[in-house]
Amino acid sequence: MIRSIHIAAKDLKSEFRTKQMLNSMAIFSLLVIIIFSISLGDLLSQSEIISKIAPGVLWIAFVFAGTLGLSRAFAAEIENGCLEGLKLCPVDWSAIYTGKCISNAIIMFAVEIITIPIFIVLFNYTITGYADLALIIILGTIGFVVVGTLLSALTVNTRTREIMLPILLLPLIIPVLIPAVMATGKILSGGAFGSIYSEIRLLLAYDMIFFVVGQLVFEYTLQE
Repeated sequence: MIRSIHIAAKDLKSEFRTKQMLNSMAIFSLLVIIIFSISLGDLLSQSEIISKIAPGVLWIAFVFAGTLGLSRAFAAEIENGCLEGLKLCPVDWSAIYTGKCISNAIIMFAVEIITIPIFIVLFNYTITGYADLALIIILGTIGFVVVGTLLSALTVNTRTREIMLPILLLPLIIPVLIPAVMATGKILSGGAFGSIYSEIRLLLAYDMIFFVVGQLVFEYTLQE
């Protein structure tokens, strides 16, 4: 685990020095929120309608911004010719995968922290149940990242990786998106924690299963 943290710290230090991926993801996410706020217009004054569309708007912003970020997850290694060095690291391959997942998740959390306040302001909406909403977003983001990081490594050696990654990723994250969007809708509609218990179990199961699968097969994804 310590080696995974070192790998994640290396990626985060490099990212926060340049902020290339973070800025791109944040701008993309904000554009989605702004476009929806403009297109909905007068409907923003009706809180019931906003409660129904808010989960979709938020998760569309998260997923597409996250996909943009994951497509660059191994970009530094490719551009600087360090991919072979990463393969030769004297650590277990699962540690590399875990470290990449940690760094990708932290960057996504940063984008989500920026996006939600902008959503509240532009949609003139008051969110209740912050703790429950945070739990759902964390579980959904982890599920998205553990699959996305694996597929990012799988497509890193392809010329069309920016196209291949969304094609492979979006079908696999449907089991994450469905409970995440449903639970987010219940929370924003004032539902209690007990009402999202089944969605939380689904997200936890998905996160654990795909994280274990990712650790087991990651070694084979970076093969030529």
